[in-house]
Amino acid sequence: MVTSNPFPAVEKCPSVGREKQTVVADMDGTLLIGRSSFPYFALVAFEVSGVLRLLFLLLASPLAGLLYYFVSESAGIQVLIFATFVGMKVSDIESVARAVLPKFYSSDLHPESWRVFTSCGKRCVLTANPRIMVEAFLKDLLGVDMVLGTEIGTYKGRATGFVCKPGVLVGKNKADALKKAFGETKPDVGLGDRHTDIPFMAMCKEGYLVPPNPETKAVAIEKLPKPVIFHDGRLVQKPTPLTALLIILWTPIGFPLACLRIAAGSLLPMSIVYYAFWALGVRVTVKGTPPPPVKKSTGQSGVLFICSHRTLLDPIFLCTALGRPISAVTYSISRLSEIISPIKLVKLSRDRATDAAMIKKLLQEGDLAICPEGTTCREPFLLRFSSLFAELTDQLVPVAMVNRMSMFHGTTARGWKGMDPFYFFMNPTPAYEVTYLNKLPPELTCSSGKSSHEVANYIQRVIAATLSYECTNFTRKDKYRALAGNDGTVVEKPKLPANKVMGC
Repeated sequence: MVTSNPFPAVEKCPSVGREKQTVVADMDGTLLIGRSSFPYFALVAFEVSGVLRLLFLLLASPLAGLLYYFVSESAGIQVLIFATFVGMKVSDIESVARAVLPKFYSSDLHPESWRVFTSCGKRCVLTANPRIMVEAFLKDLLGVDMVLGTEIGTYKGRATGFVCKPGVLVGKNKADALKKAFGETKPDVGLGDRHTDIPFMAMCKEGYLVPPNPETKAVAIEKLPKPVIFHDGRLVQKPTPLTALLIILWTPIGFPLACLRIAAGSLLPMSIVYYAFWALGVRVTVKGTPPPPVKKSTGQSGVLFICSHRTLLDPIFLCTALGRPISAVTYSISRLSEIISPIKLVKLSRDRATDAAMIKKLLQEGDLAICPEGTTCREPFLLRFSSLFAELTDQLVPVAMVNRMSMFHGTTARGWKGMDPFYFFMNPTPAYEVTYLNKLPPELTCSSGKSSHEVANYIQRVIAATLSYECTNFTRKDKYRALAGNDGTVVEKPKLPANKVMGC
């Protein structure tokens, strides 16, 4: 047991004057509060291979637990690695490790371990977790200099489910890996949390234990070196075994329910969709007073609703709150989403002159919705607003959109966007809050001499203040480079010549 180990608690470790020292820390239970790595394996299983792989991992976890506690840590972890990784593309695992896991890891940092860890100039993490899972988070977000972890076996770009020699890094294997990396040089501080960490801790000049404490609160997000603004993945909560079981049991119920909710939104008149959604468990809260629809007989152009962007369903819920359909412009949308949409969706070309002409034409036909961020953001931040809309009309109404999901995220950067509406409506009680803000007065528009950038930035600040969000200068390209390794450009598929038929 930890209490029998000859090392003082981490709370007794001074953190002053260690700028030139080296620290080596274990991960689960040490750098992280949680002592179990199951939730992170479950995230990889679900995000790469779906609910069936998550079920396979959950069924294998009792065997992993028995081996871990009654045979060896190494055997139990090997079962988790096999159940999670076997057959997966290495590139898919790396993608999840970069885009999904950092959000969950960063919300579980141990405050005392973090205090000591960040006080040292050189930082190394020594973990039994597969290196491929943790390296992106540790190096990119925490600034770790060296990551020593279990290496997984691969064959032709896919994981075999087995591990490379010397095996899982626990006990003596950890000490051997540390000696191989540092040679005869002793690290200054070693941090661990269990008896199998003693061999590597004994090789350090100082060793400190991190005792388990369920009351420990994680490091606040604002104290991290970098905020997690962009993250991907479908799961909202960290999948503990119980949460994973609930996800598996809910999916066969949630998908038909999502189809029913989508059908109600697509087929019913928009004037009654609000009430249909409430009957089906979808909550829509409306704040503020929207302007009345423009009468075409007056010859006046429509109102342009400037919305913050949370999911692809933003225009749908805007129309639900209005009680009438209006058109919306969007940059990227799947063919399926376009088919099931109850409102007119028009794709932007990202050619400024072409898009400006199209938006002006749509405004002559009636009211229009646009999300100038160009892509969604899950965290309480607003991305930079494109200023094109401010040049086209003075009839501008900011709309603050916010949603609530308890099980699944309704957005993705890496996956198929056609499933976004289904995942959103698969939540037991999804909710949207639509807040109409005051129409911009003429003196704050381009017609009064304001630049389009000034107008766009002002609207961004107004919406951010309403939602208690933070404004940023990040763009669509920044998001997709961080999460998907590309700039988010949608390449149109070439159309078939008129005399060609599919399949001929």
